[in-house]
Amino acid sequence: QVQLVESGGGLVQAGGSLRLSCAASGRTFNSYVMGWFRPAPGKEREFVAGIRWSGVGTGYADSVKGRFTISRDNAKNTLYLQMNSLKPEDTAVYYCAAGVTPWVNRADYWGQGTQVTVSS
Repeated sequence: QVQLVESGGGLVQAGGSLRLSCAASGRTFNSYVMGWFRPAPGKEREFVAGIRWSGVGTGYADSVKGRFTISRDNAKNTLYLQMNSLKPEDTAVYYCAAGVTPWVNRADYWGQGTQVTVSS
């Protein structure tokens, strides 16, 4: 089992930035492909960004490419999502996930989510 706790969400104006964090505990963090997801119209969740255990391989949804950056610190068991140039359509609850199948809407473990609200 892996326990995931997100933080860093909040209210920001369009064009602003936020950095989400996800603290992991339980089984070995650095063995998992990790990712971030958010709800989407007609879907339970959509893939936003993912990163392989080494931190070298990453994947992004087309809607966030060039604006969001995913990273991980295996020594701290923490996953990050740097979100820049935020748009109102980025407003959502963001979920951290472990055991992600690259790069689709599938994962083994989920956090409880953190709310991101972007005002226009």
